[in-house]
Amino acid sequence: MGPSHVPIWRQMIGLVEEADLSDRSVLDFGCNQGGFLRTLHALRPFRFGLGVDIAVESLAAAQAMKGSLPLDFQPADRLAQHDGRFDIAFSHEVVYLVPDVAHHARQVLAALRPGGVYYAATACHTGNRLWPLWRRLIEERSRLEFPDRSLDDYAAAFHEAGFSVGMRSFGPGGFAPYKPHSDSDYYPTVEDRMYAMTDAKVLFRLVKAE
Repeated sequence: MGPSHVPIWRQMIGLVEEADLSDRSVLDFGCNQGGFLRTLHALRPFRFGLGVDIAVESLAAAQAMKGSLPLDFQPADRLAQHDGRFDIAFSHEVVYLVPDVAHHARQVLAALRPGGVYYAATACHTGNRLWPLWRRLIEERSRLEFPDRSLDDYAAAFHEAGFSVGMRSFGPGGFAPYKPHSDSDYYPTVEDRMYAMTDAKVLFRLVKAE
C-alpha cells in the first residue's frame, strides 16, 4: 500500500474519535511499508508507533522511509513482546487476510492498555456485493484461499475476545478517484467504486475494558 492509499487513510483518520494522540503509543497491524503510520503522524502526531507485518521486505522498506519519525517496524510474530504497550491500534484491509480472526482479536486486545481502542477497517465481507469478484481475483493473484466472512463474524470474534464493539460505514468522504487502468478489475464501473467506498467499507471501533 503506497501513495495511492493516502486519501482513504486520511478518510479513516478523520473518523477516529481521539483527536489528540500526542501522548499515545500507536500500533499498526499489517503495516506494509509504513505509509499509514507516516500519514497518521503528519495529521495527528503521536509519541511512538510500531508497525508489524509478515513481509520482511516491506518492513525493511518501512524502516528506510521512516526518517526521524518515532517509528519502529517489526515482524508480526514479535507482537506478543509488546503486551499492554499501546493506547490505540489500527488496521486497514487486514482482518480478512488473517487465518483466525478470533486469535487476531485476542492478540490485539493483549497489546492494548486498559481502555485502549482498536480501529479496524474492511470492505472484504459477504455483505459487499463485490466480494465474490474480489475474492476470486485475490485468490488468483496470491494463490491463497480466503474464507467468506460476514460483518457478524468479525463482530462476534471481537466481542468474544473481550472488546466492546462499535461500527460505522465509511460514508461519503473525499472524491473517489477514477483509475481506469490500475484497479478496474476490482471496480468494473464507477458505480462499483462509489459503492465500495461509501457503502461496503466498514470501520470497527473496538474498545478494551478499563
